[in-house]
Amino acid sequence: MRVLIADDSAIVRERLVTMLSDLEGIEIVAQAADAEETVRIVNALEPDAVILDIHMPKGNGLLVLEEIKRKYPSMTVIMLTNYPYREYRKICDELGADLFFDKSADFDLLPDTLLRLAHSSATPLKAVKP
Repeated sequence: MRVLIADDSAIVRERLVTMLSDLEGIEIVAQAADAEETVRIVNALEPDAVILDIHMPKGNGLLVLEEIKRKYPSMTVIMLTNYPYREYRKICDELGADLFFDKSADFDLLPDTLLRLAHSSATPLKAVKP
């Protein structure tokens, strides 16, 4: 599974690369620090999955999510945010996010989740919690 990490925090991106880079079947193909860069990379590389922050410079993750799902409906988008509010979860679900993780509570679930997705031939079930 080819993964793009899109987060404005270099520390978060580095931590994700450290957590995910040694996982069998997972390849970090790029990193993006803002919304515009994320869209450019998605269009250029068409990764299998995007780990996407909601709040990013030069746009926002919600608009990026909407664009990704419009152009690439089968691309897996995992929202990873410090803003796990019910309203954001609802919007992300409506825009087609496949998963929604709270950085403070769910961060460590990402490796196992990506491994399951990488080794599954089935489309993942919607897991955006209301």
